[in-house]
This record gives sequence, C-alpha cells and structure tokens, in this order.
Amino acid sequence: MSLVPWRDGRDGMYGFIWRHLPGNTWIKALISMVLILAAVYVLFQYVFPWAEPLLPFNDVTVDNQ
Repeated sequence: MSLVPWRDGRDGMYGFIWRHLPGNTWIKALISMVLILAAVYVLFQYVFPWAEPLLPFNDVTVDNQ
C-alpha cells in the first residue's frame, strides 16, 4: 500500500472532476476557474449573509476600564 493516493489508481475528488470536464487542458482550466468563481460568488452572496446572524462575532464581553 502506497501513501501517495495516485500510485494505487485513486486520485481523489479533484482528479474525478478534472477527468469529467470536457475539452483540452486550457478549456478544462477555464471551466475550473468559472466553477471556482461561481462557488465564491454563491458563498459571498447567499451563504455568508445567511450564516452571519448565527455566528457570535459581535458578542463582546470586554468591560470598559
């Protein structure tokens, strides 16, 4: 058994995604960048604003001295 994942035929999630994207290397890279930017957009526009009230960042307990 090898400690390197790609030595025994497994290349993980990113290898699976890369193999299933259409096109040559440049097209795959462009599609990957678009997918990454779309994920960041969704996180900043929808997920983070929804989760912000649930997080305790504004619960300050420091006394004024």
